[in-house]
Amino acid sequence: MAGDGIGQEVTPAALAIADAALARTGGVRLVREDAPAGAAHYQSTGEAFPETSRRTCEAADAIYLGAMGLPSVRYADGTEIAPQLDLRFMFELYAGVRPTRAIPGVRPALADPRAAEIDFVLVRESTEGLFASRGKGVVEDDAVARETMVITRRVSERVFGYSFGEAERRRAAGKEGRLTLIDKANVFTAFAFFRKVFDEVAARHPDVAADHLYVDAAALAMVSRPWALDVAVTENMFGDILSDLAAGLVGGMGYAPSADIGDERAVFQPAHGSAPDIAGTGKANPVAAILSAAMMLDWLGARHGEVNVVEAGRLIGRAVDAAFADGGLVTCELGGTADTRAVTDAVLANIR
Repeated sequence: MAGDGIGQEVTPAALAIADAALARTGGVRLVREDAPAGAAHYQSTGEAFPETSRRTCEAADAIYLGAMGLPSVRYADGTEIAPQLDLRFMFELYAGVRPTRAIPGVRPALADPRAAEIDFVLVRESTEGLFASRGKGVVEDDAVARETMVITRRVSERVFGYSFGEAERRRAAGKEGRLTLIDKANVFTAFAFFRKVFDEVAARHPDVAADHLYVDAAALAMVSRPWALDVAVTENMFGDILSDLAAGLVGGMGYAPSADIGDERAVFQPAHGSAPDIAGTGKANPVAAILSAAMMLDWLGARHGEVNVVEAGRLIGRAVDAAFADGGLVTCELGGTADTRAVTDAVLANIR
């Protein structure tokens, strides 16, 4: 689902790199089918997410998405076209996984030399919280607007279970393996309940160190000592905000991959938007899209027991690091001249 704006440019780049990595590791080929959706599709057809595309997604092993939405194209209520949100609710993709890692050779936002050690994962609950009110908000007499937060035990237990599993996977890979809950339990009853459920799930994972941070303290920690974070889990809206802050630490949204994962399906996409201001110029940074494809291969390989596919995902990560390591490849948003083609070619060269 290439979607809108620069999604049409970074998606082919990412999938070409996924194909090259699979060819290098051997044995598996991706079979792809396009599923049109998004703001431009809505503008031309009146449908943002046609039924044929929904059926294509339902039948797929994984869904790869470029970017959706254009600020100038909106529904009658003023909200933007967002089929990516529809997918989260359709398939109960409760775990929004947002890795944040400093790439060697990419200038971080912080001058502290420890910024090179930034490597953490933010897990954002993606189907409820404040986003449960999407499409249900009301305006009363042009005087009061109301939205409602929803936090349920069922979804909270699932996202916490996933997050503890992520901490365990990281510990097995030699990282700390600590999970931090980010909430506002000192003010809101819903978050106090969120924390209660978290502590109950934590008791079932005694081998994983678990702690808590209020969201304001977490924002401070992200800019004062982000290298101390490992895995964090939070509510939907808090995760939406903090994940962009996290991306800013390591170069910006062009370096921010993501996945929305459920029990049966998953969507993989760069965390950035459609960036219509640079669409068609060739300047879009494809790294987030490329690393999202790597996440897709890792998930597919683990799910289907295909070790070569898992290795292909890891190969992409190593190739991205190698492409940027000497500091000579600087993308446009960081003041350089490396465009979509230059970054893609550099990563492909390191894969081959």
